[in-house]
Amino acid sequence: MFQKIIKRDGRTVEFNIERIATAIYKSAKAVGGQDYHTSMELSKDVVSYLSKKDIKLPSVEEIQDAVEKTLIETGHAKTAKEYILYRAERTRIREKNTHLMKIYEGLTFKDSSENDTKRENANIDGDTAMGTMLKYGSEGAKQFYTTHVLNRSHSNAHENGDIHIHDLDFLTLTTTCCQIDLEKLFAKGFSTGHGFLREPNDISSYSALTCIAIQSNQNDQHGGQSIPNFDYALSKGVSKTYARLYRQNLEKAIMLLCEFDDAEIFVKNMMSDIKNKFNLVPELSADSAYQDKEAEFLKENFGTVNALKIQDFVLKKALAETDRACYQAMESLVHNLNTMHSRAGAQIPFSSINYGMDTSSEGRMIIKNILLATEKGLGNEETPIFPIHIFKVKEGINYNSSDPNYDLFKLACRVSAKRLFPNFSFIDASFNASFYKGTPETEVAYMGCRTRVMANKYDPSREIVSGRGNLSFTSVNLPRIAIKNERNIEDFFYELDIKTELVIDQLLERFEIQCNKKSKNFPFLMGQGIWLDSDKLKPEDSIREVIRHGTLTVGFIGLAEALKALTGSHHGESADAQELGLKIISRMREKTDEAAKRYKLNFSLIATPAEGLSGRFVRMDRKKYGEIPGVTDREYYTNSFHIPVHYNITAFDKIRLEAPYHELTNGGHITYVEMNGDPSNNLEAFESVIKAMKEAGIGYGSINHPVDRDPECGYTGVIGEVCPKCKRSESADIPFERIRRITGYLVGTVNRFNDAKKAEESQRVKHMDASSERKMEIL
Repeated sequence: MFQKIIKRDGRTVEFNIERIATAIYKSAKAVGGQDYHTSMELSKDVVSYLSKKDIKLPSVEEIQDAVEKTLIETGHAKTAKEYILYRAERTRIREKNTHLMKIYEGLTFKDSSENDTKRENANIDGDTAMGTMLKYGSEGAKQFYTTHVLNRSHSNAHENGDIHIHDLDFLTLTTTCCQIDLEKLFAKGFSTGHGFLREPNDISSYSALTCIAIQSNQNDQHGGQSIPNFDYALSKGVSKTYARLYRQNLEKAIMLLCEFDDAEIFVKNMMSDIKNKFNLVPELSADSAYQDKEAEFLKENFGTVNALKIQDFVLKKALAETDRACYQAMESLVHNLNTMHSRAGAQIPFSSINYGMDTSSEGRMIIKNILLATEKGLGNEETPIFPIHIFKVKEGINYNSSDPNYDLFKLACRVSAKRLFPNFSFIDASFNASFYKGTPETEVAYMGCRTRVMANKYDPSREIVSGRGNLSFTSVNLPRIAIKNERNIEDFFYELDIKTELVIDQLLERFEIQCNKKSKNFPFLMGQGIWLDSDKLKPEDSIREVIRHGTLTVGFIGLAEALKALTGSHHGESADAQELGLKIISRMREKTDEAAKRYKLNFSLIATPAEGLSGRFVRMDRKKYGEIPGVTDREYYTNSFHIPVHYNITAFDKIRLEAPYHELTNGGHITYVEMNGDPSNNLEAFESVIKAMKEAGIGYGSINHPVDRDPECGYTGVIGEVCPKCKRSESADIPFERIRRITGYLVGTVNRFNDAKKAEESQRVKHMDASSERKMEIL
């Protein structure tokens, strides 16, 4: 018998027959065997076989081949099969380890310009120390989960490119996103783990604590943080600020009329009387009950003429100072959310704010000033990247010229035409209107790129936005199913059902992993009662019941390419393709609805916001099936149900064709229109596009257009090769900043885009000319 063997890395080590016996025994045990003695006897047969072949120094592979042969020839077929599977799995893990080391090598020694992995998320600077460290952890975690945690069928489907498990690196750690109810959070005060923060009493404090809440919650989740009631929640800060400034100015005004020695004491006593007698607070609204009571008091003490002068002065002064304070607070919020970091300093919080429906004087002041602060830009007038703004549009509130907030809708259009934000959501869309009960918590809000959480199969009485979010989502590779089934529609739907059920099963598996977490694992999200019903939990309690309020979401990518593979045309080219496209997405929605009913969980369907995925799937499919015209011949698959970005189509037709998919994708959706030139020069056309979206039944939409900036002179607008203001030509040392949208959020430079998204951005056609004075045909 030989004494040594050769390991896979070339080392020579002592031979140990018990290792062979143990491997055989484990395989036998997996199929019901319990006899270690037989395993040892079979090991001796393996050694005998190798000796007969005159192998003096066998390799590990030669020994394993001999084990397989011996097991089969001695009638242990089931054990042999299990051993072969075990061997294959170990081989896969070894290969993955090698693959991981190659990834680490690229992360370590290559700049992001040479390494697509560093540019998977354009919101992270992969060239920084913390950005690179984040990718080390991310790539290592993905491998661990695929080889040691995931069900084998799920990990195989993910690695083969049939499905994509989003945010796989956070599989066992946390959930995706949440809609934070600031009113509830601020009313009681909160802690970030390093001391208690009391309820804010000034709009500047409201602004600062909003940023802290977003940043703190971001560290508990891997996805975005949304404020669904931004105008309503922060209007409380305006009220408190106005009341304080009003009283300060009233005291000053009265002091000017009291020219005697004890005036200061007299005024302070008078102010105390006013505060205690009325038991009312100065309000911003013109018909405030406080004003009438105060007028009577002032007339009694100073006469009618002086009373009117005092009130006129105080009202104007307090209003102007409150408005200025509100603007400064909103400016501070925009600056903070573009400079403060989370996740070990590697990423700005992925924040979004929803507003537009509050018609109170305080709410209108918030809406106006957050828009003005965004329009102004950052310190050197750069376009803010965050927060993502979502302006809620509704008839009777801000849509028509007679509506109380119509002026703010027009301002929102003006700001979006300059800064790309806000995006626009439509409360009157049938699938949003059905939830609206006239209260802020029933106004559908969107999160960041497109996520939407509203229906609640777990608890139908809690169909609200606050305190809820997405738990996880996984996408189906539609083009691959189409390519495999070679224009056989029936077979396509059969396999689509299988893949959708596979994703539902995988989401359930991930849900069970998440359910095993405890409240203490989420010190802010659960510990501070951000998530719905989490305030009922103790630190050691399971989060199972409360996260049932969240959504488990099935996504999809490449509908256009799938239709091209199935019919020869995509839905922008053919009415038949559009009909088939709607049938495909309807089928997926039916499957998620069935799952929601079956499990009493909020399964939903999302129009996937693919960033890195758009290139991953097509690379794998091109390698597997070759280059197919209109399907795998570009560097990316088209996002979700969108008409391909390179296809020449009018804005109206794109909106009309994409609108029906919004109702089907209850987990989230968005439609974009590309405008050429500077839309600030034609706000009428800009507004008409937004109104076209509303009338067509779009749920969430936005307009893309170039936003360039010359860092030398500060000019912001559309810049070609030469700056229109200072006539400077672009140089490698001082390039122009090119702000573009990627899957829903903005990035300050296209250099952060991954290769697929760079290709996609460069091929986007314009759906209308922003510089044209011609009204859109839909009007």
